[in-house]
Amino acid sequence: MNMNQRPIMPEDLRHYRWISQPVISRNGRVAYVEQTIDQDKNEYNTQIRGISLDGDEDIALSDGTKDSSPAWSPDGTQLTFIRSEDGGKGLWTLDTDKKEPVMLIPPARKILSYIWSPNGKYIAFTSKAQFEEQQNKAEVHQESAPLLRGKVFERTTPKAEGSGWWDGQYSHLFVYEIESGKITQVTSGLWNISAPTWSPDSQNLSFISKQVEDEELDADLLHFTDVYSIRLGESDLFKVTDSSLAVSQFSYSPDGQQLILIASDRKYGSGSHNRLYAVPVHRGIPRPIAPQVDMQLGNAALGDMKSAAASPSPLTDNKHSELGVYVLGTQNGNVDVYHIQDNGECKSVTGDGEKDVYQYTLTSDGTSLVIAALTAEHPGELYRVDINSGEMFRLTRRNDEFMAELAINVPARVEFTSSDGWPIQGWLATPAVRASNGKLPLILQIHGGPHAMYTGTFSHEMQTLAAQGYAVLWVNPRGSMGYGQEFARACRGDFAGGDYRDLMEAVDYALATYDFLDESRLGVAGGSYGGVMTNWIVAHTHRFKAAVTQRCISNWLSMYGTSDIGISYVEGVIGGNPAENAEFLWSRSPLAHAHHIETPLLIMHGEQDYRTPIAQAEELYTTLKRYGKKTKLIRYPGSNHSLLKSGKPSLRIDSFEQVNAWFNQYLGKEEGEE
Repeated sequence: MNMNQRPIMPEDLRHYRWISQPVISRNGRVAYVEQTIDQDKNEYNTQIRGISLDGDEDIALSDGTKDSSPAWSPDGTQLTFIRSEDGGKGLWTLDTDKKEPVMLIPPARKILSYIWSPNGKYIAFTSKAQFEEQQNKAEVHQESAPLLRGKVFERTTPKAEGSGWWDGQYSHLFVYEIESGKITQVTSGLWNISAPTWSPDSQNLSFISKQVEDEELDADLLHFTDVYSIRLGESDLFKVTDSSLAVSQFSYSPDGQQLILIASDRKYGSGSHNRLYAVPVHRGIPRPIAPQVDMQLGNAALGDMKSAAASPSPLTDNKHSELGVYVLGTQNGNVDVYHIQDNGECKSVTGDGEKDVYQYTLTSDGTSLVIAALTAEHPGELYRVDINSGEMFRLTRRNDEFMAELAINVPARVEFTSSDGWPIQGWLATPAVRASNGKLPLILQIHGGPHAMYTGTFSHEMQTLAAQGYAVLWVNPRGSMGYGQEFARACRGDFAGGDYRDLMEAVDYALATYDFLDESRLGVAGGSYGGVMTNWIVAHTHRFKAAVTQRCISNWLSMYGTSDIGISYVEGVIGGNPAENAEFLWSRSPLAHAHHIETPLLIMHGEQDYRTPIAQAEELYTTLKRYGKKTKLIRYPGSNHSLLKSGKPSLRIDSFEQVNAWFNQYLGKEEGEE
């Protein structure tokens, strides 16, 4: 470590630059989004920047502070982007030979997503429907005060994490004509559409939707999604897939004759792998592509250093005699770009090493990828990857100057075999600066999901803990993605069984392997599923001297009816429902055993969390206080389940400081020290 470097502190969150959403023009210009924190306003700013494929000329392209979703016109002469202003989201364009952007679609349209047609004549976009009707209704009611009425809901799941209670509106498809500026609504109905995609000839639009034709069936209890298509200028939809899969992403094959799907058959509910399928564009039964590839497709890695969702679709190539597809793959603690062929050949294009590739795009000549990736030592940056040689070249260096000040704790891989034969993988970070030659306290971190995966890449959360002088252990117990389908499904119906043993055996392995760890000073922490596991652990063992549970679950009975995924999660992961399995669900609820907890427990929760509602924290806190336990409840206003990843910057920083203070209070001194 350089002596001029210092430990990473919670407030350092303010200085990172989050890089995402790379797009490449046909002449090789890369546009991307940079997110920064505005300390004065306590919010995030986003700006479009541009860089060449050789890493030169990294400059600002847009002049706004709420710009995102860049896309190049097919001829490369225009860069479009979504700008948030006036409570909405509009579409703007910037000509490459001009400096001032021009608004194409006003923010009142509240654009959700958009895509250029290959011929450059149209832009398809999604938005909440009946725009004109809403405008007319608004005008009618302007003269008189609104009449307050009760909000009526009849659907099974009328709320969703991140968006709150359902507003009764649906997202639909619109087409903007470049030449005239005319906007046409293409779809309408009591269903949503997403992920619009043009056919190569620009004559058809395809999209993902769930449309239940049988009125006896409940759409909220069905998990399939289909691809539908519509011909430009026509009004009739046709259904391409057969409702046998939950399609999450798709693209057209280069010849326009097939759709390539990333989809799940939901055989094991949320623990089912996403796989590749092909289906004829004129409808048919989806055919598996390379079904022998036992890997979760997409990005299932958790972390607090990604500012945008993973890339939205598989990328096809036409360089091979057989169909070839580039996809993200979650495998063995890394996320890489894989090339999968119809004959079953599957190989990583992005090489070895600790990596979390969360976005990727292909150059027009098909020779290179540009990826956005986290590594063990760096927050997310853009890299160019030569597909033939595998050589990786870093394009952006937006964090280098700031990171040079910091002492980064690069974790070491930890691997062992569980008592019943499962391979368990994780990482151990130790502080770059040690306060003394004594033994280090150890904190076990547990991820959410459970069907997600930790990586060994840069995490502000892990870095700030290690900087306090702790060894930090994080592992992927059974139920995690990245280790095959059987491993991913192994926790289902066995909550607090094998997953609990994996976590405890990970601590045992670390203590037996690394003699600098202090077994008398152990901490445990986790969020979401990691929070319920933390609750369960401290209710069943007293070996931990301090614990932190965030956005947790304490009671499966109340979770069932209050979470936006309560029905599917409790029935699928735990196994049962309150009407038929109340005794079983209560026995697996940490709340039923909370009076046994002796470990000081810090409880942290967002007040607007609809995934694990804050009542889960309140029930646990009340029980612990009733029995005189050491506990503290911290409620974060205006915060949802994603507080640690995208919440208000000041609240994220406060959460790290609160965790540090709690562990320092109970783990900070060795026994015998004053």
